[in-house]
Amino acid sequence: MNVYFDNAATTPLRKEVIQIISNVMEDCFGNPSSVHAFGRTAKTNLETARKGIAKLLNAAPQEIIFTSGGTESDNMILHCAVKDLGVRTIISSKIEHHAILHAMEALKINNGIRTLYVDVTKDGSVDLDHLKALLQSDDSRKLVSLMHVNNEIGNILDLNAVGELCHDNNALFHTDAVQGVGHFTFDMEQLPVDFLSAAAHKFHGPKGVGFSFVRKNSGLQPFIHGGAQERGLRAGTESVHNIVGMQKALELAYVSLEKEKVQVNKLKSYFIEKLRELFPDVIFNGLSGVENKSTYTLVNVALPIPADKSLLLDFHLDLKGVACSKGSACQSGSNSGSHVLKAIQEAPATDWPSLRFSFSIFNTKEEIDYLIQVLKEFLK
Repeated sequence: MNVYFDNAATTPLRKEVIQIISNVMEDCFGNPSSVHAFGRTAKTNLETARKGIAKLLNAAPQEIIFTSGGTESDNMILHCAVKDLGVRTIISSKIEHHAILHAMEALKINNGIRTLYVDVTKDGSVDLDHLKALLQSDDSRKLVSLMHVNNEIGNILDLNAVGELCHDNNALFHTDAVQGVGHFTFDMEQLPVDFLSAAAHKFHGPKGVGFSFVRKNSGLQPFIHGGAQERGLRAGTESVHNIVGMQKALELAYVSLEKEKVQVNKLKSYFIEKLRELFPDVIFNGLSGVENKSTYTLVNVALPIPADKSLLLDFHLDLKGVACSKGSACQSGSNSGSHVLKAIQEAPATDWPSLRFSFSIFNTKEEIDYLIQVLKEFLK
């Protein structure tokens, strides 16, 4: 049996998304910047998708800028904030995605930007009192970048609280919402967020495409130079078939959101129950085991397995057809371990193997039963 519990890394495409991508590739191959009929048809598809995404987020169409995914979107916002908006201090946390952390380091080295990191508690929560202190530490122009849903431990950030704190202190606020868009609703008209990043492959859309929300009149200038695509901010011929596929995936995600949220949350709760039966001493990293404080799509656990035996756990799971993750998939192949878990874990969890299991509507209770059985076999 093969079971896929790594949906935080990427999700399988919905059949409807595959179909519409195929249709666009076959029937709408024109360059959207061309003025002839083929180009105009492609442009219509592109702008219809933009309007569709904007409507789902209650944003203006011109505030949606298509990119190659979350990493580019994150880099675009941080680099442009420094280049165009006079930002001299970037505040983030040590448990962000490397797309943020590495971009900050590059800006520190190459542009002399001051980088500050807000404290996080042992459950992975952002210390808002410390954030306020950092915001008031000097008069420099600041950008705060904090993720909406942590990709490893699932903690949910209070966007309203952080955004209001930023704006009260004349700071800009960016959120990496790659794990949130398509799984939670966003009202960009009401949210005190200046910039947001999203990626299609996290909500059953295609890889290699995403978008940045850039609030109107932000002052951002071109990030990639060339043509005048994407309101002049991001040059390059748009991947129309992927963008249309992304819009379809997001539309389907929100049409069935409440129903599918209940379905996936039941799987998570069932998994937690079965894990506790098998491992009474199991530790849930971050807030991933707490309903309503973490995303319903993932669980990150430290399993009480001796160190010598734990070395074979990943091999055993893979051999039995179980796909999961030791941390972020973007780190796979690295021996450095999870920077997120290093920042929050304490003994005995630090001595145990930690695994992230992430779920989608395509998973079943039977698959969880199979996973529990595989873990039982490993213990024997």
